[in-house]
Amino acid sequence: MAFYVYILASEPNGTLYTGHTDDLARRVHEHRTRLRPGFTRTYGVAGLVWYEVHDTREAAFVRERQIKKWRRRWKLRLIEGLNPTWSDLYDSLP
Repeated sequence: MAFYVYILASEPNGTLYTGHTDDLARRVHEHRTRLRPGFTRTYGVAGLVWYEVHDTREAAFVRERQIKKWRRRWKLRLIEGLNPTWSDLYDSLP
């Protein structure tokens, strides 16, 4: 089983949200359809712009907490290193 850390954006250089999950497609779909109340629903944050895979839930959780503490410009560099055009990666998920 794989575990994921991901970043969603409202638009390029827009509002960001960082999370972790064991089912990335399902979780991003929940954000996109605004299934649950919360930050992403309130601020329209639904575009998957970055993610990475981890072997354990603990590793994904630790990485999520690390990224959440980062300065915004560090997160932007992380996103743009993988996805310089800020494309929504949801449709390319396996």
